[in-house]
Amino acid sequence: MSISAIAYFSCFKMTANNAKYKITSTARPEWLRLPKSGERCALTGLSRSALNELILPSPANHYDPPVKSVSLRKPGQIRGIRLIQAASLSVHLESLIEGGSQ
Repeated sequence: MSISAIAYFSCFKMTANNAKYKITSTARPEWLRLPKSGERCALTGLSRSALNELILPSPANHYDPPVKSVSLRKPGQIRGIRLIQAASLSVHLESLIEGGSQ
């Protein structure tokens, strides 16, 4: 399975069109794709804007994003696909449980 297929099912609402990507085991994907606007990540329940605050430099995170991500795009293209490193997101969320305030 390619990275884009793994990322596709991770954060998208299940519909009849993408039901073949349903997660059936406890294995977690290595990369997550941002959910569409208005939807939530199926793995974490976070909205697109909440994830963007964690992955993109902004005043909210003092221009130092706590979660790693990459943008895949071909040379010369304006738009691309933003993938979030699942392990980095998990580490950040667990740090919040341990008493962090970020």
